Amino acid sequence: MTTELTVLALAGVLQAIQFAAFSIAANMQIGPKVAMGPRDNAPSLTGTAGRLQRALNNHFEGLILFTLAVVVVTMGGQASGVTATCAWIYLIARLFYVPAYVLGWTPGRSIIWMVGFTATLAMILAALF
Repeated sequence: MTTELTVLALAGVLQAIQFAAFSIAANMQIGPKVAMGPRDNAPSLTGTAGRLQRALNNHFEGLILFTLAVVVVTMGGQASGVTATCAWIYLIARLFYVPAYVLGWTPGRSIIWMVGFTATLAMILAALF
């Protein structure tokens, strides 16, 4: 398995951990009765639960582009030291992004996001050139 695929798998594990953290925080805020109900009128989450939810959603969005980058690099036979390094930079940035979001680091959170996004874009460009 390529380094890029390994990092993609680890990013999936991170996503699962984020989902668990969000679920626990949300359940603590709204209670199990609401959480297990139909949520026709979904409650608005605030504080840590809300931030964990937004960080999770942001990772879903970023993971789409990162997955595309990994597929292009791997299927195109373009894996290299550069693309492997970019993949690790993406994952490390995502690891820092979650606490940055939860703790409200401004502008650190946006800078961390940009590092991960730039690494992903660099992977795609490296595969093309």
